Amino acid sequence: MIRVGPAGWSYPDWEGVVYPRAKPAGFHPLAHLLHFVDCVEINSSFYALPRAEHARRWAEIAAARPDFRFLVKLNRDFTHGPLPPPDERERLAAAFLDGIEPLIRARKVAALLIQFPVGFLYGPTEVRRLGTIAAPFRALPLAVELRHDSWFAPPALATLRGLGLSLLTIDLPPAWNHPPGWHEPTGPLGYLRLHGRNSLQWFRSGAGRDDRYDYLYSPRELAQLADKARRLASRHDDVYVVTNNHFEGQAVANAIELKALLAGPGGERPSAPPELVERFPRLSEVARVEGQQRLF
Repeated sequence: MIRVGPAGWSYPDWEGVVYPRAKPAGFHPLAHLLHFVDCVEINSSFYALPRAEHARRWAEIAAARPDFRFLVKLNRDFTHGPLPPPDERERLAAAFLDGIEPLIRARKVAALLIQFPVGFLYGPTEVRRLGTIAAPFRALPLAVELRHDSWFAPPALATLRGLGLSLLTIDLPPAWNHPPGWHEPTGPLGYLRLHGRNSLQWFRSGAGRDDRYDYLYSPRELAQLADKARRLASRHDDVYVVTNNHFEGQAVANAIELKALLAGPGGERPSAPPELVERFPRLSEVARVEGQQRLF
């Protein structure tokens, strides 16, 4: 099964684009997204430890879609900067797991995403760090995003396979040290993560998050990515395609277009919110507009 959805859902620039301008009482952005995508990546957990009361609410909302799944991004204290000492790591891991326990109990967590920056290169110290990080989270499927090409040579792939980590396939602006477009699988999960191809901003010193992820994939690029998702599906029972080109709702627009491509010519047209179709008119060619009155 191939599920498609965005990375995150709480962005100010999605107001009036992904989300309605006039919101009904009790509006929740996740409940809105449930109508249009199959999964979502929780990236707030990268910046702060997740809270069980939030996870409980998300699980309640997602219960309306039995096949809907969350991908949870591991907190950056594990992956960016020096690794905390053992006692602190144990405390952080326990707090992290406690924070997402309602989602785990509801069987809504597809994987824990362990993301490293491009400066994390393959080597014995780095392999030990991966094993140390993975140890307390072994009850969950573990996926790792590695952005340096050194991890995609056969010895490194064999190491990741031995660690039981599913290595992401990622789409980035091209660079000499970025991963290849395809690699042999290392674990049971297929995970395609799309960051956009805004080379001008990606490599510009001082560029902000919104600058780097400001990119709308073209129909031709999306067709190629849909083929890659199908190729992953030939190797994995479950595949997740996550659009991280979030600026001004582009991630949701491209996710809906990918759903249409994966459904094929005879498949059911995915739904799209009217505000998003207004912002990205080409959606009207592949999706059916689902008005606010049908959502709530």
